[in-house]
Amino acid sequence: MWLATLARDHEFTFLDHCIRYGDSLVGLDRRQIEALSWAQQPAVPVDLMQELLRGRLAAAELERERIRKALDNEPEDQQRLVLRRAEQALADPKLAGDAVIAAFFSADKARAREEARLHIRGVIEQGGSGWQDRLKSNVTALRNGMPPVVPFHWPLQFPEVFDRNNPGFDAIIGNPPFAGKNTTIAVNADHYLDWLQTLHPGAHGNSDIVAHFFRRAYSLLRNGGCFGLLATNTIRQGDTRATGLRPIRQAGGTIYTARRRYKWPGEAAVTISVVHIAKGDLPGAYRLDSREVPLITAFLFHNGNDGDPIRLISNSNTCFEGFKIYGAGFLFEPSPETDDTTSFAEMRDIISRNPNSTRIIKPYLIADEVNGSANRTPNRFVIDFDDMSEADARKGFPDLMAILEKKVKPYRLKDKRENYRKRWWQFAETRPGLRNALAKLDEVLICPRVQKHWSVVRVDSRICLSDRLDVFCFSSHESFAVLQSRMHELWARFFGSTLEDRLLYTPVDCFETFPLPSIIADPRLQQIGQDYYRFRDGLATEYNEGLTELYNRFHDPDERSNAIGELRRLHDVMDRVILGAYGWTDIRPTCEFELEWEEGEAENGRRRRKPWRYRWPEPVRDEVLARLLALNAQRAEEERLALGDR
Repeated sequence: MWLATLARDHEFTFLDHCIRYGDSLVGLDRRQIEALSWAQQPAVPVDLMQELLRGRLAAAELERERIRKALDNEPEDQQRLVLRRAEQALADPKLAGDAVIAAFFSADKARAREEARLHIRGVIEQGGSGWQDRLKSNVTALRNGMPPVVPFHWPLQFPEVFDRNNPGFDAIIGNPPFAGKNTTIAVNADHYLDWLQTLHPGAHGNSDIVAHFFRRAYSLLRNGGCFGLLATNTIRQGDTRATGLRPIRQAGGTIYTARRRYKWPGEAAVTISVVHIAKGDLPGAYRLDSREVPLITAFLFHNGNDGDPIRLISNSNTCFEGFKIYGAGFLFEPSPETDDTTSFAEMRDIISRNPNSTRIIKPYLIADEVNGSANRTPNRFVIDFDDMSEADARKGFPDLMAILEKKVKPYRLKDKRENYRKRWWQFAETRPGLRNALAKLDEVLICPRVQKHWSVVRVDSRICLSDRLDVFCFSSHESFAVLQSRMHELWARFFGSTLEDRLLYTPVDCFETFPLPSIIADPRLQQIGQDYYRFRDGLATEYNEGLTELYNRFHDPDERSNAIGELRRLHDVMDRVILGAYGWTDIRPTCEFELEWEEGEAENGRRRRKPWRYRWPEPVRDEVLARLLALNAQRAEEERLALGDR
């Protein structure tokens, strides 16, 4: 640490009592030390510890007060002696706190940890004057481990800060580390992630560790205090937001200044966020990216609320996961490489003997065929008995049941789930809601659950759709336009999940919360949806490429063909029409090519490519997301009130 002073003619003030070392996320507060417990709300304090801590804190504060009031010419050796007395006064409480932390890190199960904690408590309560020696080995093992854990009990490190009316720091600034789940686990002691989730109830295991520093800083402030921290730019997204900014806002924190995207000035190619938070109410206006706003939410938006979007009743029973068959023996393939599936030749023989089998044998579409081929033709068939009883299936289709009895039943009988074993001739998940919806439609819209580029396609509703596909039970051109739009893709990427660097679309998070435009039956929307879909399909056929390859071209800044240029134009027009359907005609975005993330090292240690995206600029995306979040909250409240009126 490099310290400098403008008063260069004077010696630097003694600061050893202010510079402390340890893991700022691992430690106990005063109540926890008194109770010898890591519980957030410890029930019963230990009388011995309560009395010990009270007396030792008073002694340490007295010594530290002498340091703060010392004259500039006070000898440094004398100051060190006073600091040593202060540290000696708190040595026993620190040892007890460290021992409790050691008990937590000693085991991976809650019961074993509790037994270790109770042992520590018993040693202190019954050990008389010799309990310190009996606990030192536990603490030494913790501090000397590989990697070590050095607890930092804030009330003992800075007693004058926390042992006062309205305790806590006035202000905190810092640049905490950024690390995802895998890195956090790899570089810290065993059970470190468990500790973080114990320290901050409700924290998600996938959160970046920077969210825990935000929570910790907020807990260390006095009422009316504030902090400013640097953060990864994911601080407002997903599990990191849910672990950090959201609970801070719910606890009454006020985000009064934030910069969402700040290019790191050093050599690292990193974009960060800078966030300033006050503990308690703070009158606005606030500053978001250098402009005044009436509110800054946990999403670092100027509009909406802090919580996750609410599932809308109006969107229920519309989007489903496809059919989970659970057993390769259900499938017919052209030329099976193993005995797990059955050949097309045998399927044709069965149909020739029993033409009625075509009721049960259906084309089976998988995710790879949706985006990987130009025509999206199923290359497999599947045996689908729906909810037919075993007796009826054997009576009407003995050949098909013989296949399933040989190739599916042995596999399913090994499963722990009773329902899978009992209904071995049926799909594992028959999706009755999906079947009822499909029965009313000729076509549906679908998307692969995991995909690099967002794309929605229309297929025949009679095709059996795999569980790696999500099914939207409508097929109009207007509905396609809304789902394929950048509005819905933004929502899905922000609130969905990821698998590696691909979108993982989930109906509950991505669709059931999405506020559709109020006006769908718009001739302009119908026309642009039709034009876009037909042109895209024709282009895929012309290039003989699946949609993944086609959208690789779409997002490639070096792709300058007229055809791809026209597809981009149609997409831009479609988005503008949909913005109009929301009534947001004041948003007139122009797309540009942007890097989806900066080049760097992924958590698996491999070098990441630079994936370009042809999309709206980030300020536009933020504005649209903020409005969609506010609209979701408005729709949810309207639905709640409507239900209350019934």
